[in-house]
Amino acid sequence: MGEEVLSTRALGRATLARQLLLGRHELPAPEAIGRLAGMQAQEPGPPYLGLWSRLKGFDEAELAEAIESRQVVRATVMRGTLHLLPSKDFIRLRSAVAPAVGEAMLRVLGRRAEGLDVPELVRQARSLFDESEVLSAKQLRDALAECHPEADIRALAAVVRTHVPLVRVPDGGRWGFTPKAPFADAERWLGKPLRKSADRNELVRRYLGAFGPATTRDAEAWAGVGGLGEVFEGLRSELEAFRDEKGRELFDLPGAPRPSEDAEAPVRLLGEFDNLVLAHADRTRVISEADRAKLTSKNLRVRATVLVDGTVAAFWRLDKKATVVVESLRRLKAGDRKAIEAEAEALAAFAEPEAKKRLVRFD
Repeated sequence: MGEEVLSTRALGRATLARQLLLGRHELPAPEAIGRLAGMQAQEPGPPYLGLWSRLKGFDEAELAEAIESRQVVRATVMRGTLHLLPSKDFIRLRSAVAPAVGEAMLRVLGRRAEGLDVPELVRQARSLFDESEVLSAKQLRDALAECHPEADIRALAAVVRTHVPLVRVPDGGRWGFTPKAPFADAERWLGKPLRKSADRNELVRRYLGAFGPATTRDAEAWAGVGGLGEVFEGLRSELEAFRDEKGRELFDLPGAPRPSEDAEAPVRLLGEFDNLVLAHADRTRVISEADRAKLTSKNLRVRATVLVDGTVAAFWRLDKKATVVVESLRRLKAGDRKAIEAEAEALAAFAEPEAKKRLVRFD
């Protein structure tokens, strides 16, 4: 175990650097998404807001084009959630998380999936996508119902969505996708086979590059994959080791950015479901335990956050009148309120370019 102790604040600054949040960067959108190890995309809009907060002069048309041209895909990967990933990363990494994603869904379904021949269902589903390149959720359920008239069709469809490599097809919503965006078989959509063997070494490297230094449990929490301890042990000679303030062993890539804990961290507004606040088992480097309890709403939405000096200081939402409503979690200094207001006004202009009036309100 490494002897150097990294403070919680130092861990936060390192993660902010990897997550492109210590300053806006000039990067193509697909490259930025790759550096971030993907962007959670339960809804299509938050990744656009996340890139706006991270990239200098970000143009939403660039990301839309990358999705349309299949350089970037929206698919189920880490933790069984929808993410945007560069296609080349999805091709390589999907197999490393796929077994865990499929098993997790079977556990959720419980008795509804008892006796199900999963390999046969996967074969049938892939043949459906061979017949029709694109299927809506309803079309998929209807097709499965023809093959299994007595079955729990919604359960079958859930198994298919988590066992068959599918991508969501852009269908022209505000951010490229409507809520009912259809599915396509990933290999047919990309014209390339996915990697069959699980490259968990690369999964860990990509995680540390985007979120390190981190513990084994942190990586497992992000990936939704257990048993990564043996992967870290196998990579130990390639990694640097540290300790946190609680004595836990941390790993990191050699030469990865680890700025001073005093490095300036500008105010940033992050969209819902942002991986910055989801990618560690211990998230105190970016959000206190007390505030973490408020992060997820009753309907399981991960709230949009405001970073002040590198940690979550408020939540925000954009209402129908193009007003950014900021819900403070602690008393804010006058300078911080002014910086939040400026950032919020700029974000509202990006998100609601047609609005005649945009406001910021502090609750």
